Amino acid sequence: MGAAMTIFLSKLTSKAQTVIPREVRAQLDLRPGDVVRYRRTDTGVVIDKLPPPNDDDALACFIEWNSPADDTAYANL
Repeated sequence: MGAAMTIFLSKLTSKAQTVIPREVRAQLDLRPGDVVRYRRTDTGVVIDKLPPPNDDDALACFIEWNSPADDTAYANL
């Protein structure tokens, strides 16, 4: 059997803004100033909290090669 699913709803304003439900903010530990990331997948959109930058990652400065197109192009290297 699959995991239980809870559904939360929010309305989109005319300025394309919405409120993230309190339960979701709590689960993601969202605080003012946090960045929310939207990732498109084959089955929908995943919303999560953008992790803080890893200053220990020597390749982190090469963000120009950090797109889904790049992931596809370099997947078999």
